[in-house]
Amino acid sequence: MSDTSFLDFVLEQLTDARGLKVRPMFGGHGLYLGESFFGIVHKGALYFRTDEESRAAYKKAGSRPFNPKGAKELHRYYEVPADVLEDAEELLGWAKRAVKTRE
Repeated sequence: MSDTSFLDFVLEQLTDARGLKVRPMFGGHGLYLGESFFGIVHKGALYFRTDEESRAAYKKAGSRPFNPKGAKELHRYYEVPADVLEDAEELLGWAKRAVKTRE
């Protein structure tokens, strides 16, 4: 799946996220709800912002932190598990949690 078709899929899955905006960044795309930056689409993967509490669910699912250059992991952003990505309603819930994270 190309990066463009993956981004289109993510946006389709998040169609009920009112106020969702997409901006190019880091060779990928940043996701915003209102002014809150909460997600990254990069090289065929979706990452959501986490905090200490929400990160546990990502780790339990075997998700990895965002690591765009293969050198330094950004532990605040974790890859959204495939089963969550496939379920639009659950994905929206995870997105809303990502918007609310503070760390």
